[in-house]
Amino acid sequence: MTSSFMARAIALSIENVTSGKGGPFGCVVVRNGKIIAEGVNQVTITNDPTAHAEIVAIREACHQLGAFQLDDCDIYSSCEPCPMCLGAIYWARPSKLYFASTAEDAARAGFDDRFIYEQLEVDYRNRTIPAVQLMREEAKEAFRLWEKSPQKIDY
Repeated sequence: MTSSFMARAIALSIENVTSGKGGPFGCVVVRNGKIIAEGVNQVTITNDPTAHAEIVAIREACHQLGAFQLDDCDIYSSCEPCPMCLGAIYWARPSKLYFASTAEDAARAGFDDRFIYEQLEVDYRNRTIPAVQLMREEAKEAFRLWEKSPQKIDY
């Protein structure tokens, strides 16, 4: 059964390319042996750099479940997730991640995200995109309020 879910993610990636709607990436989220959400790369069609297949599928799955975590869910991605998607997957906390193509396969096709991994290791002051910290003490007030909030939901 696992291979049928991966086959669906791969089919979505192929359909997305052949339809001209986006990049070669597809993803499905599965819970209790059923697909609850699907996603394809929609970056160029929506002008949204965060609209990767995994993000689209995670958003839809969370919407379907009415939850911000994917408890007891598995994610099947047609390709090894990029740093952004991997972060989103960890925040969503699924049970397991399956992927087909590797990051190296994606890089050979022009989707090389190695530089992002490298930038994560660089001090923010020395990254390719300049980052400047401002008003830290003022911003920390939001965290102080959160820590005391009776509406706080841990995640």
